[in-house]
Amino acid sequence: MDRIKEATGTRTQVELAQVLGIRQSSISDAKRRDSVPADWFLTLFREFGLNPDWLALGRGPQYIKTKEGYKPFDQPALSETLREEGSPYGEPMASAKVVTCYAMAGGTAEDGGWKPQPAGKIAIPKAFDRKSLLVVRMDGAGMEPIIRRGAFVGLDRDQISVLSGEIYGVLLPYEGLVVRRVFLEAEKNRFVLRAENSGHADQHFGFEEYRDKIIGRMVWMIQEL
Repeated sequence: MDRIKEATGTRTQVELAQVLGIRQSSISDAKRRDSVPADWFLTLFREFGLNPDWLALGRGPQYIKTKEGYKPFDQPALSETLREEGSPYGEPMASAKVVTCYAMAGGTAEDGGWKPQPAGKIAIPKAFDRKSLLVVRMDGAGMEPIIRRGAFVGLDRDQISVLSGEIYGVLLPYEGLVVRRVFLEAEKNRFVLRAENSGHADQHFGFEEYRDKIIGRMVWMIQEL
């Protein structure tokens, strides 16, 4: 119970009941029985990515949630490892979520289109996550020095309408996914893709192509300076 409160940043039974979506009396019953119901572990795993082994036994990492689900982790007892700081209740920027990131090269889908290829995992603030999120790892230097090679970029796949000057993930023949500023050239009925790196030439595509080209607008990036 102490580890649950620590990890969720809750102090009272009322706050803990709100986090778990249960009645306050259920918490009192659990304390009286000296037994935590199994569905609490499932809720804490789904909502916070908390490791059931850490909650129950103090063993392994505090957070283990991935998009693929729970993966058991065999580690020494918590007393033999470094403790992770709990996330305050109601502060999504203080709570992390592990998501899959993808390579920009990708692959080819059955319909001939671009198919994202997993390139690893990254922990992001929970507030950065959304259903339409695609996280890609920058493999090129086209947006340096603003976005460095190796940075992680979050693209919102629901935001494909072009706002001139904003940064988007764009599909290009033979290149896969690139990240570029997109500008409107109405007089030529086209969009211009512009890199920050002066060594990369501008690229173009027509108005009628943008729904097939634009993957999503960049909404955040994580990189080392």
